Amino acid sequence: MTGQPSPDPTALRLERSFNAPAHVLFDAWTSAETLRRWWPAGWDWETPVADVDPRVGGRLRLVMRSPDGEEFGGSGEYLEIDPPSRLVFTWTWDGHEGHQGTQLVEVAFEERDDGTTTVVLTNRGLKDEESKRSHREGWEKSLDNLDRLLFT
Repeated sequence: MTGQPSPDPTALRLERSFNAPAHVLFDAWTSAETLRRWWPAGWDWETPVADVDPRVGGRLRLVMRSPDGEEFGGSGEYLEIDPPSRLVFTWTWDGHEGHQGTQLVEVAFEERDDGTTTVVLTNRGLKDEESKRSHREGWEKSLDNLDRLLFT
């Protein structure tokens, strides 16, 4: 036995570097107008609902709409807000099959000396490998949108 804790089987961890300071990225995660522009899980999707109250105990509600009109919404509560380095919130999907239960999303913003920021996202509470795969795909597409947004 190594004494190392076993990894959380319900967690998905992603890491992405952006050519922007931490405060810009933190603001992108807490501004309703900016979330509308990058949150969807595809470049051709839209976000018709983006309501955020970024304070501990504040609520967030986001709805994505695919090009064929299908909507994927959810809501949560902010548990930790430490600008511009850390954001933690719960997330519960609106009854979408395969996405039951409350999740915990932790986002760390690690600014480097060169002005870039590494975003480390941990999404906990995913029920199985299929849910982790689906969430990984969605988060990666959303983060691609965020990267594009920073340079438009």
